[in-house]
Amino acid sequence: MTIIGWLQIGFYLLILLLLVKPLGSFMARIYQGEHTFLTPIVGPVERFIYRITGIRTDEEMGWKTYAVTMLLFNISGLILVYLLLRLQSGLPFNPNDLVAVRPDLAFNTAVSFATNTNWQSYSGENTMSYFTQMLALTVQNFLSAATGMAILIAMTRGFVRNTAKTIGNFWVDMSRSVLYILLPLSLVLAIALVSQGVVQTLNSSQTMQLVEPLQDANGQSINQQVIAVGPVASEEAIKQLGTNGGGFFNVNSAHPFENPTPLSNFLEMLAILLIPAALCYTFGRMVGDTRKGWAILAAMTIIFISMLAVTVWAEQSGTPAVAWLNVDQTASNIQPGGNMEGKEIRFGITGSALWATATTGASNGSVNSMHDSYTSLGGLIPMWLMQLGEVVYGGVGSGLYGMLAFVIIAVFVAGLMIGRTPEYLGKKIEVYEMKMASIMVLIPILLVLFGTAIAVMTTVGKEGVLNGSAHGFSEILYAFSSAGNNNGSAFAGLNANTPFYNITLGIIMLISRYWLAIPALAIAGSVVQKKKVPVTSGTLPTHSLLFIFWLIAVIIIVGALSFIPALSLGPLVEQLLVK
Repeated sequence: MTIIGWLQIGFYLLILLLLVKPLGSFMARIYQGEHTFLTPIVGPVERFIYRITGIRTDEEMGWKTYAVTMLLFNISGLILVYLLLRLQSGLPFNPNDLVAVRPDLAFNTAVSFATNTNWQSYSGENTMSYFTQMLALTVQNFLSAATGMAILIAMTRGFVRNTAKTIGNFWVDMSRSVLYILLPLSLVLAIALVSQGVVQTLNSSQTMQLVEPLQDANGQSINQQVIAVGPVASEEAIKQLGTNGGGFFNVNSAHPFENPTPLSNFLEMLAILLIPAALCYTFGRMVGDTRKGWAILAAMTIIFISMLAVTVWAEQSGTPAVAWLNVDQTASNIQPGGNMEGKEIRFGITGSALWATATTGASNGSVNSMHDSYTSLGGLIPMWLMQLGEVVYGGVGSGLYGMLAFVIIAVFVAGLMIGRTPEYLGKKIEVYEMKMASIMVLIPILLVLFGTAIAVMTTVGKEGVLNGSAHGFSEILYAFSSAGNNNGSAFAGLNANTPFYNITLGIIMLISRYWLAIPALAIAGSVVQKKKVPVTSGTLPTHSLLFIFWLIAVIIIVGALSFIPALSLGPLVEQLLVK
């Protein structure tokens, strides 16, 4: 690890943490209906939307109505995206004359973008028209992110309110998420990315003359290259800010038209974790005790830094098989050293490993390097971060309400250990809350392991694997870990664009998203009706250093007990076989 690498990581974390309080405070004011500097601009637009849609801001919902409304809205969006994909060839803004997307891929893609997973079994520049990219995929990037944020805010109100019956209005929460937070931030980031060279155009692909002609496999001369372009910057901004991850191009943020410079790389990495981290402060402010938000953020950050350190160390250490060939893998003034396979030179090992750790911890799924080319241990960490439940820092909204499920479990177990009724934020944690929290934790685990088992036991599942032995198993396990936790990244050695994987992964993405969202709202509906109990000398302080490490221990233990056997068949045994 070089000094420049340490400085890069330190600067990234410093800027991220400095932005947590101002953005978190701003979002709290938005969700509490307070006046902000954007209110004179966005307020009239918000009121106009409510007026033409008949939404009454003073009509709140119980948790069941909130959940049904959320589901119906998301299902409607899913169906619309599916139809747009199937009818793509006859729709406008298709200068490259791309054909309609076949049914199984259209289903997978519609589910993927509706659930904030953004798993891509296709090459974007060769499959999706500009119209599809803009109206179907980019719009869902906003709406799926806003859905996660709305669910978190509803859950937060459950802890804030005292003996109430409602947890807010889904339409209001979602509208404010888009209008006041996601759209303004995306506009600023998109302009910044365009300044760095990210393309933004509706022109068709450009044909360029090669300086030196090439020959194909048949000996035919190639004199031209077709360069794909499109409305990339606008999609790239919300892709990162909404922890979506779906790229315009096949190689995602490793492509120079999506991520051309070290500065654009830094801005995009910052955007991935910005809102999930700031929402911790939003949560603390809304519940009336910012220490609670800082404690959760501290737990996330400690896990993140630990995982990042292992990933950077593994990649900087290089590949033993190459070392046997007497190849120098030491970092110096003329080379980055370590394992540079699948990485862009303009980002280096630290920039690549930092992105890989952030994107898999944050339910983002975008990549600026190929995770399939990482070392055994370097690839294990991104996979395990997803398997921990996408709570470090997780998706926008979904990461924090997933972490709150772990908080409830940690509080409940601690209460049993000291012989007191578990409490969190003045609300007693009882059997119902534990059942819902357990569902939120266990469902992704079961989906990942069950899906992986089906794939490795069936011919259609094994046909997609391009590598044998332990690494091939890792590719399958990574795919189902990504789908089961709504991440979207992939080990590139798996051909997932088959009916088996498109349908199987699509079903898993659906279950994982909504079987977590509904229990989260159920918890909100339960605790909102409870009377707050006063703090006593026996109340477990949930902002202390002891609780932070207890929460980390619960997360790590659950992740280790659930996935170490599967990881032992993949990256761990692959590491042992390295010569």
